[in-house]
Amino acid sequence: MTAPIRVLVCDDQILIRTGLATIIDAQPDLELAGECGDGRAAVDLAARLRPDVVVMDVRMPVLDGIEATRLLAGAGVERPVKVLVVTTFNLDEYVYQALRAGASGFLLKDAPPAQLLHGIRTVASGAALLDPEVTRQLVGRYAARIRPTDPPTADVPLTPRELQVLRLIADGRSNSEIAGTLRISQETVKTFVSRILTKLDLRDRVQAVVYAYRNGLVT
Repeated sequence: MTAPIRVLVCDDQILIRTGLATIIDAQPDLELAGECGDGRAAVDLAARLRPDVVVMDVRMPVLDGIEATRLLAGAGVERPVKVLVVTTFNLDEYVYQALRAGASGFLLKDAPPAQLLHGIRTVASGAALLDPEVTRQLVGRYAARIRPTDPPTADVPLTPRELQVLRLIADGRSNSEIAGTLRISQETVKTFVSRILTKLDLRDRVQAVVYAYRNGLVT
């Protein structure tokens, strides 16, 4: 029997936190590892409990969700924890910063329970949760900040086909959409995505989007 996905819930609003915890704990394949109300407690509990996924609010006391995410999943973290940011603010500065800090994805708090559960399972599997349309809006709004002021000096170590796939990822296309555009199978797309992430030393599709814009591969 597969071990359940252990989830730590961090939100300073007790009603929301309790609701999230109840939804999660009712699932046979999920387990509530713990809950807390500020970012510092989330970092401390994650170090002690080692959950598979942390469901993280953005605006919290003591330590906000952005900095907590950076400490849990940011660059240089020895044992990173997957973070799913849940926020009331759609595509605001906080969401952008959370993705840059290492979050594997985000959802809005008004998302239906089924979407939250899907998000937790998706992030736990190692995939990123970033809706294609939301990706387009996000990078469109913040592209000027992501892109470098000068052209990159180093060549991108990808084949022409891999560059095609990366550009489509950055455009917010799903695997099925990429497969249809390039007339290849979804399994082949998955192989290309895996190669791209490995070659560029990226963790997930979110980081691939940021990389593409930062290196001027898309506009």
